[in-house]
Amino acid sequence: MTDFHHLDHVKEQSTSKRTLWITLLLTLFFTIVEVVGGIMSNSLALLSDSAHMISDVIALGLSMTAIYLASRKPNSRYTFGFLRFEIIASFLNGLALAVIAIGILIEGIKRFYEPQNIDFKLMLIISSIGFVVNLVLTLVLHRSMEEEENLNVQSALWHFIGDLLSSVGVIISAIIIYFTGMLWFDPLISIVISCIIFIGGSRIIKESYLILMESVPAKFNLEEIRRDIGNVEGVEDVHEMHLWAISTDHYSLTAHVFIDDKIQPFCIILAINETLKEKYGITHSTIQMEHAGIHPHGEYGREFLKHREEKHQEDSLIPVQKQAMT
Repeated sequence: MTDFHHLDHVKEQSTSKRTLWITLLLTLFFTIVEVVGGIMSNSLALLSDSAHMISDVIALGLSMTAIYLASRKPNSRYTFGFLRFEIIASFLNGLALAVIAIGILIEGIKRFYEPQNIDFKLMLIISSIGFVVNLVLTLVLHRSMEEEENLNVQSALWHFIGDLLSSVGVIISAIIIYFTGMLWFDPLISIVISCIIFIGGSRIIKESYLILMESVPAKFNLEEIRRDIGNVEGVEDVHEMHLWAISTDHYSLTAHVFIDDKIQPFCIILAINETLKEKYGITHSTIQMEHAGIHPHGEYGREFLKHREEKHQEDSLIPVQKQAMT
């Protein structure tokens, strides 16, 4: 029996795991088809889309690794378990997308000045198959997201929405080139695709960066939580409060509270934990009970004691004032 923590810090994700396996195998197969097709047709739009698909394969591989690691229990070295790898994988996925997007953009600009002949028929066939594959994968991932919340699956979903739009762009490019002969439309579509890839990557980078920096998750209002803890009977002040996400849907909170020493502290802790669980869904919290006169808090502690003393004096005067009025 481990005693590293009262929570396992594991994340069983059977639906996400099954979905990612299906997505990974289909994506790997079509990536090979699209790379070969892009080289044979000499289409930059198709090759840029295949580059995006390669990044998807890498991203899905990292996501699969993250899901398996998330199911491992904590140990004496990794007391929070391995949930954070999900966020590290998402950050690397987003970074890879951004780099690939910049590379596609540069190559697209070059082709504006040096147009190349394209086998539009092969380009159209491959992109049409890609549209069907990406549509199926987008629907599969969307259904999985409705059952289980997972940042990796969410990032994969955004990838394939981008892939779906990319496939539509390549199809439109092939048709326009066929009827007009405007070869410059191929690099134009590739530049549009690169912008889509970059936007998707930057969103993933931002979300994972905020978690890695242990910022307060956007769904929570820290001041509102502070007020609710302060309203618990026996709590006189809340300070040194921190709230962060270990992984998606796994949150931790710590806080120091000055308490009324006439109330049993265990009852206060129980009430705070119940408030956090029932109102905010936070089940992992560490609350430190303190007495302002015993635990040193510098100027903050002195100000608190001063205001508490003034409040006690005011409260003691109220019965005297009422008696005088009568």
